[in-house]
Amino acid sequence: MTDRMSDAKGFQCGDHDVCVETMLAQADAECAARGLRLTPVRRRTLEILLAEHRALGAYDVLSRLAAESLGSQPPVAYRALDFLVKAGFAHKIEALNAYTACVYPGHTHTPAFLICRSCLTVAEAGTAPNDGRLGDAARAAGFVIERTVVEATGLCPDCSAEAA
Repeated sequence: MTDRMSDAKGFQCGDHDVCVETMLAQADAECAARGLRLTPVRRRTLEILLAEHRALGAYDVLSRLAAESLGSQPPVAYRALDFLVKAGFAHKIEALNAYTACVYPGHTHTPAFLICRSCLTVAEAGTAPNDGRLGDAARAAGFVIERTVVEATGLCPDCSAEAA
């Protein structure tokens, strides 16, 4: 995999532990630079999202936090997830009402998600804001895009191979 934001990241990872450590270090650095607090619950929530390459619902996250005595009430998970989304460390997958870690933290981008309908693995392909045909159409109309949601559903490489 390359570092180009146009590449989809998530279906395969060379060394998962290195990926997780790198993303956590980036989150720590971003928070320090921006004066944000990555509290233990927020950090652990990010770790939980990073441990999976699939989208997790708030209650999935909450059950893991509760098992570690980090909180058992829904607002604990929702506040942590809200912080991570607003800070750019996670994204909400609208089609699944679930969350996934951002694989391009610190980069301004418009994410597009490739969601496996079988195993719910999520890969993120990031593009620069206003790229592509939608950006061209918006510019031609004098429209400024503030947010887009692009989610494609299909089969990941592993599930495609199993189905064949």
